[in-house]
Amino acid sequence: MRHALAEMLIRGDVHDPVLEGHMITVPEVRMSADLRLATVYVMPHGGRDQAEVMAALNRNIKFLRGALARSVNLKFAPEIRFRVDERFGEAERIEKLLRTPTVRQDLVNKSPDEKAEENE
Repeated sequence: MRHALAEMLIRGDVHDPVLEGHMITVPEVRMSADLRLATVYVMPHGGRDQAEVMAALNRNIKFLRGALARSVNLKFAPEIRFRVDERFGEAERIEKLLRTPTVRQDLVNKSPDEKAEENE
């Protein structure tokens, strides 16, 4: 599902001016146990225009569902729900936190016992 959807977006199969003007990453698709619901996590390149991209994807759900049904061998075409992938923002927040002076100081000023444990 993820590969098929990503391919459609890369090829420009969805004729929507908002989607044509954005690169969209599809890092994950979660399928329900009965394969009737696909939750698609997406992130526009650079995280910009998220609301516009999500609105465009939701406008084109019927087309995408039909195209996925033809390209993926499933008994039923799953219902599609789009969600913004928040992991990119969370990773950036953690990276900034690790670069703060307080955390850097803690990493540099380890006790000899802590350093010995790391080397074992």
